Amino acid sequence: MKTLAIGAVAFASLVAASAASAQTAGPANVGPAIPGVCVYFNQQLLAQSTAGQAVQARMEQLATEVQGELAPYATAIQTEAQALQTGAASIPADQQQQRRQALQQRVGEAQQLEQTRSEELRYTLSEQRRLISEAVEPVLVAVYQEKGCGILIDRESVFIMNPAMDVTATVIQRVNAALPTLSFNRLPVPARTQ
Repeated sequence: MKTLAIGAVAFASLVAASAASAQTAGPANVGPAIPGVCVYFNQQLLAQSTAGQAVQARMEQLATEVQGELAPYATAIQTEAQALQTGAASIPADQQQQRRQALQQRVGEAQQLEQTRSEELRYTLSEQRRLISEAVEPVLVAVYQEKGCGILIDRESVFIMNPAMDVTATVIQRVNAALPTLSFNRLPVPARTQ
C-alpha cells in the first residue's frame, strides 16, 4: 500500500527535477541562434503551466485520498495478524484456520483495491495529460509558423542550445490563456474490449 505514496512522490520529483533541469545555467557563450531551428520542452510546460500545476496538485490530493481509503485495510490486517500470532496457543485449531482464511481473503481484497486505485490514478493522470496535449498542439503549430521554424526539436534531445531558439515560454504563456486550469476527480479505468 506504500506503492501509491511512492508513485505520488516520484511523480512530484520528476516534475520538479524536469523544471530544475530546464533552469540550469549553461555556458557564457551559447553560440548563434540557428534560423529555422526551434526547441520545445514539454516537461517544462507540464511543470510550469497553470493546467500542469493544477494536475500535479490534484493528483497528489487523489493519491492522499486513496491512501486514506487503503489505510483501514492495512490496520485491520496488521491487527488480525498480530492477534493470530499472539493467540496461537489459546485459539482452537479450527478457529485459527478460519481466521487465517478470512485474513488471506482480506489481504486479497486489499491488494485488489490497491491495484484498482493505482490503475485509476494512472488512467486519470494520462487523461489529464491528454487534455493538456490537445490544448498544446494548436499552440505549438501556431508558434512554429510565427517563429519561422523549419524544425522543432524536443528539448530532452538537446544538451546545450541558444535560449533564443527555445519557444517553450511562449507556448506556456499561450496554453495558460487557452487552458488556465483543469479540475477533475479520479476516473474509473474503462473496461477493455477483447
